[in-house]
Amino acid sequence: MDTEAKVEGAPLIKPSTTDHPLYEQVVEACRTVFDPEIPVNIYDLGLVYTIEITPENAVDITMTLTAPGCPVAGEMPGWVADAVEPLPGVKQVDVHMTFDPPWGMDMMSDEARLELGFM
Repeated sequence: MDTEAKVEGAPLIKPSTTDHPLYEQVVEACRTVFDPEIPVNIYDLGLVYTIEITPENAVDITMTLTAPGCPVAGEMPGWVADAVEPLPGVKQVDVHMTFDPPWGMDMMSDEARLELGFM
């Protein structure tokens, strides 16, 4: 029996707290962090899966990498936390890494595709 059965119709990626007043600022902070191997920020690359913000302004970010063997896998969560923590009003930041679902080029924004010559 599959103990990790997915709920039918449930999204693979948990929705973000897009209606929180800090959401856009957190997104912009994520856009200041770049994948060292690709000249595009991690948000437009589609590496940030979920930005959850509690009513107390604690920020919980779930992200991935372009590949599990990425040389900065251990450092990237710290870079993201360092970018988001200084924002006015942010209480704390937790960054979690996941590889489920795995990242794919279809997760990139149109801006990232254009910048990398895929459009």
